[in-house]
Amino acid sequence: MASDLLTIAASGVRAARVALDVTAQNIANAGTSGYVRRSVQLNELASASGFGQIGDLSFSGVRVAGLVRNADAFRQGEVRRTGADAARSGTELTAYQNVEAALEQSGLFPAMTGFEEALQRLAADPVDPSLRSATLEQARTLARTFNLADQGLATVSDGLHFAAIDGVDQVNRLAGELARTNLQLARSTPGTADHVLLLDQRDGLLGQIAGYAGIETAFAADKTVSVRLGGAMLVTGGTADPLVLASAADDTISFSLSGGPVSLAAGSLAGQAQGLVLTRDNRVALNTIAAALAGAANGAQTGGVALDGSPGQPLFSGSTAADLAVSLTSGAGLATAPAGAPAGSRDPANLTVLRGALAAANVSGQIDGLLFQVASAAQGRHTTSEALEAIAGAARLALDAQAGVNLDEEAVDLVRYQQAFQACGKAIQVASDLFDTLLAIR
Repeated sequence: MASDLLTIAASGVRAARVALDVTAQNIANAGTSGYVRRSVQLNELASASGFGQIGDLSFSGVRVAGLVRNADAFRQGEVRRTGADAARSGTELTAYQNVEAALEQSGLFPAMTGFEEALQRLAADPVDPSLRSATLEQARTLARTFNLADQGLATVSDGLHFAAIDGVDQVNRLAGELARTNLQLARSTPGTADHVLLLDQRDGLLGQIAGYAGIETAFAADKTVSVRLGGAMLVTGGTADPLVLASAADDTISFSLSGGPVSLAAGSLAGQAQGLVLTRDNRVALNTIAAALAGAANGAQTGGVALDGSPGQPLFSGSTAADLAVSLTSGAGLATAPAGAPAGSRDPANLTVLRGALAAANVSGQIDGLLFQVASAAQGRHTTSEALEAIAGAARLALDAQAGVNLDEEAVDLVRYQQAFQACGKAIQVASDLFDTLLAIR
């Protein structure tokens, strides 16, 4: 009896010690990102009641079957999915806000209205040198604002390109680490501390990859995982195929995997690709407005005569926002008088034509429409981003509540396992006393 009691108590001491270690590990990692709470799985230990009596079993203690992660695959999948959507929306929002800032800070609309006001003032006295110089300077300011707007959009595009290249590099690095983790998982023993740590590492890598690109996962019986991007395989077992980024002539980007095109619907890479499309479209719209401005102004200029009676020359050179510039060197070159008028004519007929041409081209309206469209789109993306971030936050909270460490519960377990350890120690002492008493009987 004493030896049986010793065996039972000793197994209880070992189990309580392991449980105390796991509880202490949970408490120490309560604030560690990606850590999933562990618990000890205990099973009854049965043995034969006597030598050769295999069919007659008696319970003789407890054994540690292994460590168990308190993880929920569905909640983890929801965190990855909602997190990828929020990352895409947040990246898109940043791109829209940067495009809006590039256009607003260039001062396009004030520069255009300033040029139109200068033309209106010049109509009162077309031969005044100061008014002509002021009008020409307003034209230069307008051209420079188009240049600045294009440079701002180019800077936004370059930033998105750089971030996308870095994101692809990170995806490939994380995929390689996940492939190595798969190999280690396949060789590790389930239930051991190393196996549980590898599972945490696997889930952490999946979450990081999902932040860059929405993924599809498939888990095998040995806990290894296969990952797909847009239907193409990124990670299979211990093999990872590289994600490839390609840049088009219009500064947009595309992705390919295993030699085939991949369409990313979520993650920051998808947001950067959409941001580049937005930047391209706004640069095209800006170039269209610049061409309309140059065409309207130059057409009117060449139909009149300058202050010295010579035929009017184009006011602007270039046809895009990047190369738009004032070609006249002096305010005297402004063709305010109609064709055939003598030198020094005060007839503002051609100036009226110029103002009418700008009004017909609706350059101010186009600029205002472009700014309004970008601002409205940015506001819409802001609302969407807030909603998706709230959904992702709720998913993270649900996972933390289920898989995270609750210090109150750990404190209860700590006391419970301490008491179990003390009780088993007391049982060992009682068994030792009984054994000594039996040996003392003569």
